[in-house]
Amino acid sequence: MRLRTVSALLMSLLGSGLALQIQCYQCEMTDDCAAPEFIVNCTVNVQDMCQKEVLVNDDGILYRKACASSSACLISSSGYQQFCTGKLHSVCISCCSTPLCNGPRQKRRPLPSSGAAPTGLPLLMLVLLLLDSILC
Repeated sequence: MRLRTVSALLMSLLGSGLALQIQCYQCEMTDDCAAPEFIVNCTVNVQDMCQKEVLVNDDGILYRKACASSSACLISSSGYQQFCTGKLHSVCISCCSTPLCNGPRQKRRPLPSSGAAPTGLPLLMLVLLLLDSILC
């Protein structure tokens, strides 16, 4: 009975697209495009990561941000590691899988000393943890 309830909950989350759709910034410009008008909904079940490219050329820094499939993004980022120097003609490609993670770099905040759990876990991860605790 409990397994049916959990299965129904998981299927409703997956069926609604809530667990498998991510939002990313999408742009190609010389600014770090972090404004709300650059936020897009990625294709459900296809584009599951955000990608960020930083190119340093003669004209300055160019940012390219978009949704990506995990396989394509990881292959691209690993293929360009040798060119990610931060110097002229540098190309750095990074992939991430949390909403809007390809936005501008955030200032580092000190870690909480209270031992609080980290926030921002993807919904699917939370569902899997819930399933694990119920089924075990």
